[in-house]
Amino acid sequence: MNHPRPKARLSRALGIPLTRKCVRYLERRPFPPGVHGRQRRKTSDYQVRLLEKQRLRHQYNVSETQLRRAFDEAARGAGKTGESLVALLERRLDAVVHRAGLARSIYQARQLVAHGHFTVDGRKVDRPSYRLRPGQVVAVRERSRASAPFQLAAAGANAAEGPARPYLSVELPELRATLLREPARHEVPVLCDEQLVVEFYSR
Repeated sequence: MNHPRPKARLSRALGIPLTRKCVRYLERRPFPPGVHGRQRRKTSDYQVRLLEKQRLRHQYNVSETQLRRAFDEAARGAGKTGESLVALLERRLDAVVHRAGLARSIYQARQLVAHGHFTVDGRKVDRPSYRLRPGQVVAVRERSRASAPFQLAAAGANAAEGPARPYLSVELPELRATLLREPARHEVPVLCDEQLVVEFYSR
């Protein structure tokens, strides 16, 4: 879901950097945007839970409808709802592309997937919300490999996002990644208290 607000302004509103470029903007102005951004405001329990929900939503670049649908599915399953919710979001195709280092941000990952540059188990998939199952292989299509974003990815330009996730097997030179298993919550680098998200939707 493309958000019209500038990412730096949105990052300041949420209090977390949404892209690598936003890190320095947030360090320079670590307060919400707007003329009243520096003022101390009283926060209610609702505002605290709403902020956590918005943080989770924007880190995965999903719409409110998509997040609510994922929450309902997580609530129906076994285990802790918050951890299941994060695991479901982490298995989205655009999230796996981003974590594997095949895109520099979740926004670029969504665009590249939507433009049809990826295959899953050899078949073209252009839905960012496609949910991977353990064992499935994501790869860049042959006709797309020569383009600049993927040449940079193959050279490790996006590896600064962090070490490879233990639930992923990544072969950057081959522009390929395999989801080995369900991601555990402590392995997912998402800045969010998922329990507050559960409380927000359960109110």
